Amino acid sequence: MYSEKDIASFVYKEPLLDKIIGLKPVTWINPNRKTMLEMPDFSISMKDILESEGLWERFAPFFMEAFPETKNTQGILESPLKEISSMRNFLNKQNPKIEGRLFLKCDNKLPIAGSIKARGGFFEVLSHAEKLALKAGLLKDDYRAFTSSEFKEFFNKHKIGVGSTGNLGLSIGIISAAIGFQVTVYMSADAKPWKKDLLREKGVRVVEFSGDFSEAILAGREQTKKDPTAYFVDDENSNDLFLGYSVGALRIARQLEADNIQVDAQHPLFVYSPCGVGGSPGGTAFGLKQIYGDHVHCFFVEPTHSPAVLVGLLTGENSKISVQDFGIDNKTEADGLAVGRPSSFATSISSHLISGLYTMEDQTLYNLLTQLMDTENVFLEPSATAGLIGPHRVLSTDYAKINNLNMKNATHIVWATGGNLVPEIERKEFYERGLATVGNK
Repeated sequence: MYSEKDIASFVYKEPLLDKIIGLKPVTWINPNRKTMLEMPDFSISMKDILESEGLWERFAPFFMEAFPETKNTQGILESPLKEISSMRNFLNKQNPKIEGRLFLKCDNKLPIAGSIKARGGFFEVLSHAEKLALKAGLLKDDYRAFTSSEFKEFFNKHKIGVGSTGNLGLSIGIISAAIGFQVTVYMSADAKPWKKDLLREKGVRVVEFSGDFSEAILAGREQTKKDPTAYFVDDENSNDLFLGYSVGALRIARQLEADNIQVDAQHPLFVYSPCGVGGSPGGTAFGLKQIYGDHVHCFFVEPTHSPAVLVGLLTGENSKISVQDFGIDNKTEADGLAVGRPSSFATSISSHLISGLYTMEDQTLYNLLTQLMDTENVFLEPSATAGLIGPHRVLSTDYAKINNLNMKNATHIVWATGGNLVPEIERKEFYERGLATVGNK
C-alpha cells in the first residue's frame, strides 16, 4: 500500500497525475521512449515472433477441422485491414485535420472469438496443448488429431483457468472447450452478462466476483495453481499471450505491403490501440517495432476511470501500483479495459517503445461507435472504438513537429479490438446511447 505522502510525492513529481485523479482526459507523450539503437535487450526477440507464427501454421489443419468457417483461409485466423475514408471525413469536421490515410484493423472480425484476445488467448492454450500432447507421445504430424476423441479424452483430464473482464475469457473458454480441457473463467463484475452466458453455453465454468479484474485474476491464479493438473493463463505476466499478440504485427505488415503502403522516414505509421493490462497492445507494438523500427509510432488508449498503464508508467512503479491507490474507482463500461493494475511483463517492455498514451471518457466511446456505424456500417463494441480519436489527440500535441514527421504521408491504423459476438439487442442499445448524444450536437 502507498501512503498519502507517497501519492502526494508522485503528484508533485508528475503534475499530470492531478488531472488523471480528477478523471480528466489527458494526452501523454512518453519521455522515456527509446530509439531502436537505444533499446535494451528484452527476453523475447524477432526470432521468437517468427517461431510463434509457426505454431499458428501447425494448428491450421485443426482449425479447418474444428471450425469450418476457417476453411476459406486455410485455417489461418486473420482480419481485414479496411480503409475508413468516410469516417476520416467525418472526423475532419473538427480540427486538427487528419492528414494521410486512416485504416481500421478489424480484429472485431477475427474468426471464432471476434476479438484481438483470440491472438493471445488461443496462442497460449494451443502452445500448452501442444506441449502436453508431445510429452504424452500422442502427437505425430497431423494436427487434426486435436479434434479426435482420443485427444479430447486426454485433455479432459487437464484444466485451464483464467481471470478476465470479458474477451480474454471468451477466447480462452472457446478454444479450451474445443480442445477438450476443463476450463474455468474467473470473471469480474465489469464483464457483460452476455459474455458469461456465452461461455456457459460452450460448457465453460464461470466464477463471478463482485470486485474488479484484480480480484478475479488473484482468485483465479490461487485456485488454479492448487491443482497439479491445471494451467493458469496469467494476463498480468505472460510471455505466451504477448507473443501470440505480436504475430499480428507480421500479418499487418503483409497487408500494408499488399496495399503498396510504404513505411519509412518519409511515410510514418501510427497505430492506436485500446489498452487494458497492456498485453495485446504491447505485443502488437513490440512486433511492429521489430519490423518498422523508429518509423512506427504506437499509442495506447485507456478510460479516464481505468488509467492503469498510464499511472504505472508515470510513477515508474509499473505493476506495483494501482489506480485505486490514487482514489480512482476503476469503473468503466469499456469492460475489456476495466483494470486497475498493469501487466508486469508487458509494461516493462512497453515503457521503452510506446510513443504515448491518452485517456478518454466512456460517452465518447459510444459516440464513436454510432459515428462509425453511420459512416462505414462497421459495428464495434464500445472499448474497440477508442483508437478513432488517436490522430486528433496526437496532432493536438507537438509530437509530429518535435520528431520532424511528414504527416501528409502518414498512415494511421486504429486497432479495432472486438465486437463481432455482441448480441443484436446490445448492439442496438450501444448505438442508441451514442446517437442520443451525437444527435444533440
